[in-house]
Amino acid sequence: MHPALDWQEDDPSSALMFSPPPKPPRTVRLPGELPMAVAAAIWRGDQLGGPVSAVLSSGFEALDAQLPGGGWPCHGVIEILASQSGMLEWRLLGPALRQVCAAGRAVVVVGPPKAPHLPGLRFEGIDERHLVWVRADTAAERLWSAEQLIKANACGALVVWLPQARSEQVRRLQVLAASCEGPVFLCRPSAAVRESSAAPLRLLARVGLDWELHLDIFKRKGPPLQGTLRLGSVPGGLRSILTPRLRFPSRLLPSVSREADHVVVSTPAPDRPHRAVH
Repeated sequence: MHPALDWQEDDPSSALMFSPPPKPPRTVRLPGELPMAVAAAIWRGDQLGGPVSAVLSSGFEALDAQLPGGGWPCHGVIEILASQSGMLEWRLLGPALRQVCAAGRAVVVVGPPKAPHLPGLRFEGIDERHLVWVRADTAAERLWSAEQLIKANACGALVVWLPQARSEQVRRLQVLAASCEGPVFLCRPSAAVRESSAAPLRLLARVGLDWELHLDIFKRKGPPLQGTLRLGSVPGGLRSILTPRLRFPSRLLPSVSREADHVVVSTPAPDRPHRAVH
């Protein structure tokens, strides 16, 4: 027998004493209370959702505060609805696309209603060397191009105009976008607000008179945003030349509402004479 193991079992002083490790204190939970790890993984509909994937800052602090995770979510479709298609989207997405270009990744636009204006995009910090414009005239070409780009994960951000997209087509894009590292922005007309959509984030955007963007976030991971979010958005080429008076055009037009989409024109008084024009 090994000397180190030679001891008398009846000798208490020479016996090896093993004590079990102390048990952790038992956590007492209230009835219906979930474990901390389980509670952290549960999202409740009355709360703003947390980040489930990477996000890209929108460049607007007030907007980031209202987006789940604090920015445009990647690995998913973001639906932007607007009545002034082709102009408003660049002002809303410009700050985010600038970050994509700065990181050396490509921004791909599919089927924009108007040709991208490169001098204006330069003012927004979007380098044309990282901008890819896919000319697709029909809805089928736009949808096919978007699907192939998403599958290939070929861009840092994708902006596609699909004014006549059906709900099953949006659902397919959302499924494919789960494997895409960058955000997928789907631009549609404002009339689509009444249609169902698989996109987890949907916004209705309008242009205000005082160089603002008015946003209604009516679908997100959390409760709908109560009220309209107003974001200052002066085009880059005008920031240095706007006078203080022109910075607030609504003050010059008291009879016009602040939203450009809903113009109210004052009518003449009932007793004011009218002359027929022949």
